Amino acid sequence: MPASIPQYVTEVITGPLTDSPGVKLRKEGLTVNHPVVFVPGIVTGGLELWEGHQCAEGLFRKRLWGGTFGELYKRPLCWAQHMSLDNETGLDPPGIRVRPVSGLVAADYFAAGYFVWAVLIANLAQIGYEEKTMYMAAYDWRLSFQNTEVRDQTLSRMKSNIELMVATNGGKKVVVIPHSMGVLYFLHFMKWVEAPAPMGGGGGSDWCAKHIKAVMNIGGPFLGVPKSVSGLFSVEARDIAVARAFAPGFLDKDVFGLQTFQHLMRITRTWDSTMSMIPKGGDTIWGGLDWSPEGESFNCGAKRLKNNTINNMVQNANINLADNVKSVNYGRIISFGKDVAEAHSSKIKRVDFQQDAVNSVKLPNSTTNCDIWIEYHEIGNHRIKAVADYKVYTAGSILDLLHFVAPKLMARGGAHFSHGIADDLDDPKYQHYKYWSNPLETKLPNAPDMEIYSMYGVGIPTERAYVYKLNSGTDCSIPFQIDTSAEGGSEDSCLKGGVFSADGDETVPVLSAGFMCAKGWRGKTRFNPSGIRTYIREYSHAPPANLLEGRGTQSGAHVDIMGNFALIEDVLRVAAGATGKELGGDHVYSDIFKWAARINLQL
Repeated sequence: MPASIPQYVTEVITGPLTDSPGVKLRKEGLTVNHPVVFVPGIVTGGLELWEGHQCAEGLFRKRLWGGTFGELYKRPLCWAQHMSLDNETGLDPPGIRVRPVSGLVAADYFAAGYFVWAVLIANLAQIGYEEKTMYMAAYDWRLSFQNTEVRDQTLSRMKSNIELMVATNGGKKVVVIPHSMGVLYFLHFMKWVEAPAPMGGGGGSDWCAKHIKAVMNIGGPFLGVPKSVSGLFSVEARDIAVARAFAPGFLDKDVFGLQTFQHLMRITRTWDSTMSMIPKGGDTIWGGLDWSPEGESFNCGAKRLKNNTINNMVQNANINLADNVKSVNYGRIISFGKDVAEAHSSKIKRVDFQQDAVNSVKLPNSTTNCDIWIEYHEIGNHRIKAVADYKVYTAGSILDLLHFVAPKLMARGGAHFSHGIADDLDDPKYQHYKYWSNPLETKLPNAPDMEIYSMYGVGIPTERAYVYKLNSGTDCSIPFQIDTSAEGGSEDSCLKGGVFSADGDETVPVLSAGFMCAKGWRGKTRFNPSGIRTYIREYSHAPPANLLEGRGTQSGAHVDIMGNFALIEDVLRVAAGATGKELGGDHVYSDIFKWAARINLQL
């Protein structure tokens, strides 16, 4: 509620206001205990200008990302130039320095009135937290994780800040709260801090055990997100695809007078961090042509039943309204045509796009007249058709596809990120930093007293696979687009507007957020040799009851969950000293344990 509206007016409309989690727990006697560290995700942290070209005059230390975005509207081409990284190095372009905003203000609000960490910070303050017991580990989220250390020494700063907080708070270990891509960034940090210099931080194998009480991951894309594939392939997710279908020319020649999609593609393909979000684990995790872990049991029209713990999950699995469930081929992350998405794999005729393209002569597109260059302009029409003729791409073949259509990004990103499953984690090659943010190719630290939580929203349709078509636009446009005319045909269908949805928080599917804590790290496994305890805390999405509730106190959406009272209460209790067992262990609504059981991964 806006503070300007008196409380009695609000209560007349909404009924008596419930106490915020901070006030409630303060009444219970909870108080500041363990220092907390926030690790923001992609896009939510502010970036400001430290050096720029002439077009950016007057913008020194002004926010280019976050805040009002005023410069985007005033000088869009200049803004695009300064938000891009160098296409060869993945670092600063010559003459440009854009740096992360520091302090709690870096990500408390993304834009005016749009909170990210602000509500959680305010609730922590209500039980006694202040700047000396809270630290925002802001970083330039465009860079590959290791490059944040190379350019800005961000990992070293995080290490020394955590050490300082432990030392000045009576030796109490920190509770780390990463959100979204920050979850992967902190996974990378935990390997970096223990690894010997110069590649790592030289903290030694017991650093995490000495300094970290718990890692409370919020909305963590541990195994990647299909949304990143559509983002890299055609710069669209469901909302953009629908807008594009209604007004095909509108988003291409926007109010700025620039080709928005081409500019977006050119900018985002210089951000190496996006590579960390490509689905990991291939067909083993995400499914193949004719199976997927969730394919036969998620009902897109079903309402949540009740809280499942792991114990009663098996009984509840039988009530899963199976009569309404139509099997979905979620393993086919990209299908060219609705018919292809639904047919049995034996009925699909495919042409190997790489072989076909190699045999073809590389025809230059007639793109010398295009206002803005993108990598598709170098591929040639025959090769673009070859991509569509391959028909179907699973998580296993997505990497080949992206290497084909975004060679520069994939060459840079391939040196910094990996997306496979380790055969032997003792192989010395896994000491390289490119594996550190992939939970399937790294071991958790040797810290048996530490706890890891996976906390995420459920009950919101979340992008899981796509129906594509060739774009019939001009040679200068992006050649592929989501086919928004592809519909499932019923209210309960998982296919709407060319996008197949599964359960999740609108951005991260349950499978990615929950699998590691449900199975990959549960108990002592090769990925978790010291048996760190893991807990899954799911929050069933409920939209705001009325307009006065803003973004809601029970939201499960990817960013709005940061204002979810139940989640905030869980965080405050752990910060004040509680264990996962004292919180009540797992709190599960989805079928994550059932889906995890279907994944055949050597543990």
